[in-house]
Amino acid sequence: MTLRAFLHRACVLGVLVPVLLLSGCGRSSPLSVVKAVAAGVPALHPFFDENQGLGHDARVRSLPVHGSLQQGDSPGLYGGTRQPTLCDVEKLKEFLTDPVNHRKAQAWAGVFGIGTEQIPDYLDRLTPVLLRHDTLVTNHDYKSGTAVPFGSLLQSGIAVLVDRRGQPAVKCSCGNPLRPFAGDTGRIKVEFDHGNGKWRGYDRAQVTAVRPASRPLERLALVDVTDPGRGIERPVGTTGAQDAVFRTGERHAVPEVAGTSFGEASRRLSDAGLAAAYDGAGLPPDDARVLASDPVAGTELRFGEYVTLRVADGSGSGDSSGGAASSAGSGSPPIPPPAAPSSSGAPSSVVPPPSHEPSSQEPSSREPSSAPPSAPSADPGTPSGAAPPDVTHSTDGAPPDPPGSSPAVSGSAPSPAPVTSEPASSGPASTAGEAGASTTM
Repeated sequence: MTLRAFLHRACVLGVLVPVLLLSGCGRSSPLSVVKAVAAGVPALHPFFDENQGLGHDARVRSLPVHGSLQQGDSPGLYGGTRQPTLCDVEKLKEFLTDPVNHRKAQAWAGVFGIGTEQIPDYLDRLTPVLLRHDTLVTNHDYKSGTAVPFGSLLQSGIAVLVDRRGQPAVKCSCGNPLRPFAGDTGRIKVEFDHGNGKWRGYDRAQVTAVRPASRPLERLALVDVTDPGRGIERPVGTTGAQDAVFRTGERHAVPEVAGTSFGEASRRLSDAGLAAAYDGAGLPPDDARVLASDPVAGTELRFGEYVTLRVADGSGSGDSSGGAASSAGSGSPPIPPPAAPSSSGAPSSVVPPPSHEPSSQEPSSREPSSAPPSAPSADPGTPSGAAPPDVTHSTDGAPPDPPGSSPAVSGSAPSPAPVTSEPASSGPASTAGEAGASTTM
């Protein structure tokens, strides 16, 4: 009997054997191999020479997450410091606009669906932050004049530039472009090699991915990694000079969300400094009707705590893919699938990497959960050049949102790519401030 015939017969008969668990009988998404990228370890194929100090990673212990998918405007999702040297945007801009580097600039801009002439405006709209969670992305190496995509797990503490939807867009130290993770967050195999040994505190059950917020943001609510009791409100497109400071320990009342749409409820929670979670099996569309919240309206929580939303039956998407690839709307260009992971280099002499454990490879068997909040603010605009299909336009001469970002829409925003999720807990998860207490530099 051929292997194909055996598998078909076994699936029909419901036989559970290891090989069927790998094949899934057509029920599971493919296993995604992703390459671990540790903080402070330079890439082997960077767009930018890392010895010039474009960006600086930090020692930040990865924090627990409420689900494997977070939205880009979730309060406390990212960290920051008061130091302006986190990421040198001007240096990256000079490099990519230098005629000597035109070929690299073309490959770099192509990842975001913009022209090389739009690079300066696009970079001006990015914001430097530090990852507070081990985060899945679609990374890009520069090889033979092209940008080569591959699935990547970035360690917490890595400095990135995020776009106006809160999506990681550039890895600061090397200038490599980043897009949303295109695979199933619940079916990954992480490879630790080429100097990127398994870091202390790594937990495959706490890996997350970021889905772009449904609307452009005006500011990001960060947690200071040097003082978790201090929050940083950073306007999008600034590097720290215009930061406003707040205390993460202050209490925030849960707003009334029953009877609203899921998208509106998420935005209200984000405005209140709280994050949204969902208690169903699939991520609901933004127009799903919210029946109740846990805790109820009026309950006071700390900054970044989760509020679980219950929506009307049948509102969930029911998709079990669990991937974090953005669905900008009908006709949006898809995120390219991750290519085979490429190599990474030796530890940096500029930024000492965090402590590492021996290298290993581990498949993840967990199922993702959570429904993160939607963005509260809008920042409409038209690009200076031609925009790809279904891309937000601006009137301020800024380039369009790159492929993979959800368009800003009044009222109900388009449904994001659904994910497989487990029911959320009945109470809120740990607060950003409380969890941040374990963050170290």
